[in-house]
Amino acid sequence: MTDRLAALSAAGVAVWLDDISRQRLATGGLDRLRREQHVVGVTSNPTIFAKALADNAGAEAADLTGVEDYATQLRDLAVRGVQVDEAARLITTYDVRWACDVMRPAYDASSGVDGRVSIEVDPRLAHHTDMTTAEAKALWWMIDRKNLYVKIPATKAGLPAITAALAQGVSVNVTLTFGLDRYEQVMDAFLSGLEQAQANGHDLTGFGSVASFFVSRVDTEVDQRLEKIGSDEAKALRGKAAIANARLAYERYEKVFASSRWQALANAGARPQRPLWASTSTKNPAYRDVMYVEELIAPGVVNTMPEATIRAFADHGEVPGDTVTGAYDEARQVLADLAAAGIDYDDVVETLEREGVEKFEASWLELRQMVQEKLGAQS
Repeated sequence: MTDRLAALSAAGVAVWLDDISRQRLATGGLDRLRREQHVVGVTSNPTIFAKALADNAGAEAADLTGVEDYATQLRDLAVRGVQVDEAARLITTYDVRWACDVMRPAYDASSGVDGRVSIEVDPRLAHHTDMTTAEAKALWWMIDRKNLYVKIPATKAGLPAITAALAQGVSVNVTLTFGLDRYEQVMDAFLSGLEQAQANGHDLTGFGSVASFFVSRVDTEVDQRLEKIGSDEAKALRGKAAIANARLAYERYEKVFASSRWQALANAGARPQRPLWASTSTKNPAYRDVMYVEELIAPGVVNTMPEATIRAFADHGEVPGDTVTGAYDEARQVLADLAAAGIDYDDVVETLEREGVEKFEASWLELRQMVQEKLGAQS
């Protein structure tokens, strides 16, 4: 029987899970994915945490027998009089610390390349550099695991925070990257952070970083605009923007990490900041459910997927080889055709960044509201 996920991993794609929950941790589900489905990393975001807490509210107590579930922790937090924002942070960092321990074998086996678990800074700080930097450092200290990534958004204010956090020894997952120019700025912030870290006396061999480049959301936004244009030429371009955009991002990655600036850091033991394909579940049921995996296979990338996509790929995914590096001209033509059809690329990526921050902020407020209600119920 073909092990499709093993083949994907062998082609250079690190398989990460885009999900976390106390129940998944407590029942050993995450560890099984690591042992049986080649999962070597975990990402989280405020939406995932809000869903985990909401789902757990309806879980049977027997599902979590013998472990500290959310209700138990919330009761203790209420007794201690912990305020809601701090309670939310204690809940989420507890889960991420636990997940880091579960993924530690993958971290050790890959010499620190994989086995990483990500937690996001409070999205309400996305446009405040100093506050983002301070929280990134606080999360790094609170969780206290070498295989942690702190997620910082690729907003204009986030870029200097990425550099500042790296300079202080914090491994960073840059999130909410949509556009090619912004991606270049992200890579520059990474290189600047490592240069400053080296000047600060840090050993670069322990650093890790990924840049989360979002995929399916690009098609969702562009396809809506193509539908409004309504011409046959416009409709023929549906489902093509996201993959073309990601392929051209990889082309820029190759150029940056072949530069003399990067080579000087590599000589000091630094590892490249890997592209991470995020938002890779298909939102349009008309599209193949593993298209954002099959069409973005390239050496040295991460693909973070919800469990349903992982299982779909294990069932029927195909690994034809590298599907990225030979397709740059085709990708440029797609973006040119989109522009000719009336799609404003800059407006698309600016819209997606703004909405991405807003969606995560709304999820964080939802999580905060649930924690507040549960704290009140315990008091």
